[in-house]
Amino acid sequence: MKYKVDLHVHSRFSGDNDSDPEESIMRAIRLGLTGIAFTEHYSYEASEPVEALREKYGNAIAIFRGVEFSSEDGHCLVFGVDTDGLQVGTHAPAEELVRAVNRCGGVVIPSHPYRKGSGVGDMILDLKGICAVEGYNGCNIHAFNVRAVEMAKRLKLPFTGGSDAHLPEEVGLCFTAFEERPTYENLVPLLQGGRYMGVDARKISKGLHFGKAVNYK
Repeated sequence: MKYKVDLHVHSRFSGDNDSDPEESIMRAIRLGLTGIAFTEHYSYEASEPVEALREKYGNAIAIFRGVEFSSEDGHCLVFGVDTDGLQVGTHAPAEELVRAVNRCGGVVIPSHPYRKGSGVGDMILDLKGICAVEGYNGCNIHAFNVRAVEMAKRLKLPFTGGSDAHLPEEVGLCFTAFEERPTYENLVPLLQGGRYMGVDARKISKGLHFGKAVNYK
């Protein structure tokens, strides 16, 4: 059995959309997801309001919190660390971010690395200490995702999937399929362990995947 988690979801607390996190959670439950991760822009504290929703929906789905950190070099997903308390600048270089997060026991995953303007691009080849690459992003065009997956394989790293949803109906477009059930206690060790794979749920004929670019920043 695969445990499906959308590892990249935004809500109105990111400041760039009006999405109600509760509606996104309900959408994830209807889709049969095991978990959903709110990774608001810039701030870990921004996702604090979803803590109350764990009590309401905790028996149906795991509700994780992370952050999408806007480093100097591009966006990165961070789990297991309150980035607001790190001794790094708001737009610190990606290398500095990775070192700080790893010291605190968290993990860094470059998000949509080949999206123009907000991905780290080929810098990913020299970015030491990342635990994975976001391979399938629901707001990317297919070519950007293909390139990200290729780089993950070249680096011998696992790749994740996340919708990058800014609307409830976008939840689950891409997700990460884990071999073991993720919990609040083991999410970071599972991400470090690598027994998972990103999945693009947007299918067309011949088993290919595609997606209309939405170019969220």
